Amino acid sequence: MFSFEAFLSYLVNPYLLGGVGITIGLTIATAAIGLLLALPLALATMSSHAVISAPARFYVWLFRGTPLLVQIVIIYTGLPQLGVRFDVLTSAVIALSLNEAAYLSETIRGGFGAVAKGQVEAAKALSLSRFATLRLVTLPQVIRIIIPPLGNSVNGLLKATSLASVISMQELMHRAQVLMQAKFEVLELYCVAAVYYLLLTSLWGLVQTRLERHYGRGYAPTAKAPAARRWLRARTSSAAA
Repeated sequence: MFSFEAFLSYLVNPYLLGGVGITIGLTIATAAIGLLLALPLALATMSSHAVISAPARFYVWLFRGTPLLVQIVIIYTGLPQLGVRFDVLTSAVIALSLNEAAYLSETIRGGFGAVAKGQVEAAKALSLSRFATLRLVTLPQVIRIIIPPLGNSVNGLLKATSLASVISMQELMHRAQVLMQAKFEVLELYCVAAVYYLLLTSLWGLVQTRLERHYGRGYAPTAKAPAARRWLRARTSSAAA
C-alpha cells in the first residue's frame, strides 16, 4: 500500500537531497567536459583528410552505437584488467563525458552544416583566415542553431546520470536504492526520485529557454542583424567600394 506520509518525508530527506546535489554536480561536470571534447571532434569529422576524420568518425560510431551502461561498466571494471584503474567518481565522469561528446559532436556538425555556404565563401573572398571565419562568421550562427538540441542533450544527460548507480556512484538513484533496501518502501522512493528528476529537468528547461532567447535575439524579424553578420556586411561593402 502506497504511503503518502512516507512519500512526503522522503521529499525532504537529507540523504536523498545530498544525492540530488551530486547528480547536479555530475551533470554540470560531464556536460562541460563533453562540450569541450565535442567541438574539436566535430571539426575532425568534417575534415577532408581521412587521417583526421576516420578516427573521429570511428569514435562517434562506437560511443553512439553502444549502451552507456555498458560503457560505464567497461571503464570501471574492464580497464583495471588492463592495468588502468579509476575510482567510482572518475569512472562515471569519464564514461558520461565521452558518451556525451559523441552525441554533441553530431549536434555541432549539424549546426555547421546549417550555416549558409555563401557566408563562408564571402569570408574567403575577404581573405579571412579559417580561424577568423570560424570565430566571427560560422561559430556565432552555429551556437544559435544548436542551443535547442544541445539543451535536450543536457536534459537527457541529467537523467542518464542515474546509470552510474550501477557502479555505486552516490547520486540520487543509488541513494534511493539504498533506502529501498533498508526501508522496503520501493514505490514511495521511486516516486520521490521521479519528482526530483522532474524538478531538475524543469529548472533546466527554464535555463534553456533563456539561452534560446539570448542567442536568438539578433535573429528576430524586428531586431538588428547579428554582430558577425553586420561585420561581414561592412567588410563586403568596403571591399566593393
